[in-house]
Amino acid sequence: MTTAARPTFDPARGRESKGPKLQTSARDLPSHTTLKYRQPESETSLEQKVDDLKQQLLEAEREHFRKLKAGSGAAAIGSSEPTPGQVDSESATPQLDDEKRRQLLEQVQGWDVDDINSTSFSSDENEDDSDDDGDDDDDDETAQLLRELEKIKRERAEEEAKKAEQQALMEESQRTEQLLGGNPLLNLNNGPSFAVKRRWDDDVIFKNQARDVDDKPQKRFINDMLRSDFHRKFMDKYIR
Repeated sequence: MTTAARPTFDPARGRESKGPKLQTSARDLPSHTTLKYRQPESETSLEQKVDDLKQQLLEAEREHFRKLKAGSGAAAIGSSEPTPGQVDSESATPQLDDEKRRQLLEQVQGWDVDDINSTSFSSDENEDDSDDDGDDDDDDETAQLLRELEKIKRERAEEEAKKAEQQALMEESQRTEQLLGGNPLLNLNNGPSFAVKRRWDDDVIFKNQARDVDDKPQKRFINDMLRSDFHRKFMDKYIR
């Protein structure tokens, strides 16, 4: 319901005659009336936290690498230096290798080249004597195998020649058939017809409309409004 017709009694009264009835919302009250200052120990605590985090990360990294070394069979970080026994064994191995190499060189220098050649020639002669008996049998078997191989090669060559001849005959027959089928004069069965085809508009009523048209046509009845005499007169009088 509207309040436009009500009398304006409150604005007509004086401001001092009525009691104070002002109400202020809690949201309109002043807030944050004091300034907040930066505390001097805040920076040191932040730096301390960063240092602690860095130390934790470094310690976690060391622990990770320590586990990797322990898993691969390596020694711990504290015992990474070699022991005296290991140093002695490692230094002793190259000395032993040098001594063995020196002994082998002395033995080779003491040998004579003629002795080596004589021993090799004698061993070759013994082997030749033992192999002479078996060579005759091997020669016979080799000759027989060669004859069989020649026979097989001859048969294969004949088969390949026969296949090539048959393939040539087939290709020649196919080429002849294609030539006969592609010539329209020889291929009369499936060839095209040479009869003259009629046009699609040979029997329509609109073809050759201006043929045999008189200037003064006689009165006649045509069952087509476009070609009727009335229509032609109308077009000549009002349109053309």
